Amino acid sequence: MRRVFRRGPWENLATVLIAAGVFMLMQPFSMWLYGWSFAVVLTGTLGYIIVSHFPE
Repeated sequence: MRRVFRRGPWENLATVLIAAGVFMLMQPFSMWLYGWSFAVVLTGTLGYIIVSHFPE
């Protein structure tokens, strides 16, 4: 179980979520993407905070 909760891969996933949310916020094509951008950025940020407490 300890192997599943390693910091590296989860930090990468949280960082990708944050980047996707920022992209969704700045794109001019879809109002639906813009509407969900805050939730995606917030999820990525909270995930990053939680994952930062996982072991190396």
